[in-house]
Amino acid sequence: MPLNDLQKRLADENTANFSDLKALFINTTLKPSDRAASHTEDLMQDSLALMDRCGVGTEYLRAADFNIAFGVSPDMRKEGAAVDDWPEKIWPKVSEADILVIGSPIWLGEESSICRLIIERLYAHSGQRNAKDQYIYYGKVGGAVITGNEDGIKHVAKTVLYSLQHVGYTIPPQADCGWIGEAGPGPSYGDETEDGKRAGYDSAFTRRNLTFMTFNLMHMARMLRDAGGLPEHGNQTTDWA
Repeated sequence: MPLNDLQKRLADENTANFSDLKALFINTTLKPSDRAASHTEDLMQDSLALMDRCGVGTEYLRAADFNIAFGVSPDMRKEGAAVDDWPEKIWPKVSEADILVIGSPIWLGEESSICRLIIERLYAHSGQRNAKDQYIYYGKVGGAVITGNEDGIKHVAKTVLYSLQHVGYTIPPQADCGWIGEAGPGPSYGDETEDGKRAGYDSAFTRRNLTFMTFNLMHMARMLRDAGGLPEHGNQTTDWA
């Protein structure tokens, strides 16, 4: 769903400086890049395009392209896994990002298994501390992009956003967006339909929510960066040692 004129104008008229912010988009489709295109990626790219146009430093990765071990330790090789790409290839990007956007398809009404894997690996670091002795994700912002051809956008977004805030991410207003087609077999987001159009591209609801989500993520990240993160009074772990 390429940016329309309104989205381009909103980005071009933006006066906030987002150039020092970094955003990481993690797509948790079950398909590696060399196997098939991703409908979730198709939608995520619109949020990426908006952030790029506003000056945010963005990076996108598809989790299925990596060998990420399951578990809740920062490095699962220390727990017996033969291979784990998380410590060197994924975690540094997560650690550096001011904004984390997780994208997931819907399977049986739930997030993908890889989405759950990413959440568990994020949780593995939740006991680590930042320079203020707060949990490591304090001062970072999270959002969710969901696609599918069955019910579940709000349910999956709720799961993802709850998990992110629980480990310390700040969730701004309207921090999710998504698109679903008719229940049952049928075109997924971005598929060409019989009339030559692309499924979901004409959804004003999805386009609006994606735009709100993207700007709210950037605004909240800007506010937190300018404030030096969250104030540390009352949330330092040393008080509870």
